[in-house]
Amino acid sequence: MGMIPGRESLDFGWETTKKYLGFFIVISIIVLLAQIVPRSLQNVAAEDVLILAFLIGFAGWVIQKIIDMGFIKICLKCCDNEKGEFSDLIPTSSQRVINFILGSIIYGVIVTVGTILLIVPGIIWSLKFQFFGYFIIDEGLGPIDALKKSGMITKGVKGNLFVFALVIVLINIVGMLLLLVGLFVTIPLTTLAFSYMYRSLLKRNEGVAIPENFDISFR
Repeated sequence: MGMIPGRESLDFGWETTKKYLGFFIVISIIVLLAQIVPRSLQNVAAEDVLILAFLIGFAGWVIQKIIDMGFIKICLKCCDNEKGEFSDLIPTSSQRVINFILGSIIYGVIVTVGTILLIVPGIIWSLKFQFFGYFIIDEGLGPIDALKKSGMITKGVKGNLFVFALVIVLINIVGMLLLLVGLFVTIPLTTLAFSYMYRSLLKRNEGVAIPENFDISFR
């Protein structure tokens, strides 16, 4: 498949973030609060009741995943030349929420096992299956089919996706260094770029059926 549209994806992320800057700043604040608040409550609870700390941590993780789903939905709408709304952060399908959470758990286990196996497999599998959430949100697939289809569209471009991921990470590091304020720009920029990349890879594989077997290989 050759090269991927990395520069084009980043340009799209930057231009779209500028276009709806105020909207995305508020979205970024919500995303950050969904991470910080539960973690702070968990730390306080951990001093007294460990079970309560665990429950708060799990509930916070679920809330974070639900907000992530809404953020992805907004970014995909932008890729389709539509304007996202704050209401998009509220899920309309409980089944997709369940599928997204299950997919996140399975993905986390795969990457963790791969990391234990000398780190490299973890990196490869994280790249291979990274778009599972997009297929759940965009096409309503179940977690296993979503992971399969992510493996399909990333086949042959994992090296390029690794470089793209490094650039994404570096951009967000710069955002953190700018007294965290930069994250209000870099979070939507990189999420939009990632969504554009998903759409581009999907178009390249248009018409290709979901593989019958779950492929955990390095291909």
